Amino acid sequence: MLVPDWPLARLRIYEMARTNPIKTFLLWELLGGMWVTLKALFRPKITVNYPEEKAPQSVRFRGLHALRRYPNGEERCIACKLCEAVCPALAITIESTVAPDGTRRTSRYDIDLFKCIYCGFCEEACPVDAIVETRIHEYHMEHRGENIMTKDKLLAVGERYDATITADKTADAPYR
Repeated sequence: MLVPDWPLARLRIYEMARTNPIKTFLLWELLGGMWVTLKALFRPKITVNYPEEKAPQSVRFRGLHALRRYPNGEERCIACKLCEAVCPALAITIESTVAPDGTRRTSRYDIDLFKCIYCGFCEEACPVDAIVETRIHEYHMEHRGENIMTKDKLLAVGERYDATITADKTADAPYR
């Protein structure tokens, strides 16, 4: 067991007081901290009043997920399951079926938002830009099970914010 060396610690404090007694007795460090506080008191404030004012947001912000459709209304997802395979948190679950026209489509596409770490790997892995992460960050869950984003919910988000998603993709295109 290591025993603290209290007498030595006291000796060091007394030695510091002896070498510079003015700074010790005037509480120089405390006065320095108070001076910093006093200077900051009269500077202009940079606080953002959040609900009324919003900070600028990057087009690359990763928030709520969305599934996209082609302009003709067909779902983009081809059930390749690359996003499920690349997800480090195992938050994505995909089941596929064969559509009447012979193509493979998703019958189940679930994302557990509690597991998701919003890394964007699913978006990068998707060969047809079906899954995207929008700039929506103001969402919450009130009841059990609302954290699971089903295929219908994801498609609804994609349809509602399609113009914003397309504009963000266009603005980000030169950097990809």
